[in-house]
Amino acid sequence: MWLNPNRPMKRYHYSYLRNVYLVEESVLGDLLEGFRAGATEQARDLGMCDPNGAGSLTHPSLDRVLYADGKVVTPLYKAKPGTNRVDHVTGEILGEKRSDPDAQLHITGSGEMAWGNKFVLVNARLPEPHARVILDVSSVPDKGGEAAVALDALRCVSPLLPGAQGVLYDGAFRWVHNQVVLAELGLLPIVPVTAKSGGKRLRQPREERVVRIGPCVVKTPDGTETVQLYSRMGAVGLGELDEAGEVVFRRLERVAVKRHLNRTGGHRFYVEYRLPADKGSGIVRVRLDKTTQDAATKFNRPEHLRGIPTDDPDWDRLYPRRSDAESINRALDDTLWLRRAHSKGRHRQLFELMGFALMTNALAVYRHSNSALSRAG
Repeated sequence: MWLNPNRPMKRYHYSYLRNVYLVEESVLGDLLEGFRAGATEQARDLGMCDPNGAGSLTHPSLDRVLYADGKVVTPLYKAKPGTNRVDHVTGEILGEKRSDPDAQLHITGSGEMAWGNKFVLVNARLPEPHARVILDVSSVPDKGGEAAVALDALRCVSPLLPGAQGVLYDGAFRWVHNQVVLAELGLLPIVPVTAKSGGKRLRQPREERVVRIGPCVVKTPDGTETVQLYSRMGAVGLGELDEAGEVVFRRLERVAVKRHLNRTGGHRFYVEYRLPADKGSGIVRVRLDKTTQDAATKFNRPEHLRGIPTDDPDWDRLYPRRSDAESINRALDDTLWLRRAHSKGRHRQLFELMGFALMTNALAVYRHSNSALSRAG
């Protein structure tokens, strides 16, 4: 039952321990819970998501932004489940080919199809090299369930990092996910707005949609001004008619993003914009999360509005951090023989992905401690 203390642990010892004990649902859940607690503690020790750190909801700091992405791991075997081995001479069926029972066909962010098991990694990092901490690893059991799994991971991680200001994700997050991030988690979603048509995935020119928000009464030095508000690329602006009767979008200057705590729990977010001088230079306050009046007006706020629009200078500073998620995926591929999983099944692969995350986090802590010692010396 017990390993010989005078002999090193062998590969078959590890395989037996993993396959028989460590990948059970209850055991794996406890291991993941302990991993999250340790990883978030390491992130706080390194100075990530410091409640007293730099940045604000209006201009978030990269050190206080969580970012996540999905990763499809290529299975150990090429065959699909249920594929038989056939003798090409006699036509005799020799049995079923070895395959991964949990592998599925997934759509990647670029629109390409990938066969394998999908996982979601939640991360935070500092500007220095090798200063990345993987906060959570989760398996996506169902096709198309990446965003829901990512939300569950953020629900586990965000309470342990009270200094986090926002969440960076790709277009897999839609209005229902943005609403949870805003109202439930109290974080600012830094997520692109879906185009009306075109885009990189379709390899066509991108056409943005202009959506009417409604009238708004604004206080000005001369009294009040009623303006018609529209949204485009997540930003708020005025809708003015041109000579042809078409609505022309006139973007407003973003002033501040504010968060308030509800009495019954949860959060509500507002973005303040400044009117142009010819409209009195008043402040327009627009709610970001869903309201009770939106059902009557049929306006989907979390889908069309952003605290940081995609044409804002802060977007150009923050969103490139998503490329670091692609760097994590490449680093994981480099640890795999022929870029294929080491084991069969999503539970075993999740356990091994946790080991990859532990190694990545340990490297970040080691380098940070060495740099701190060198500065002290």
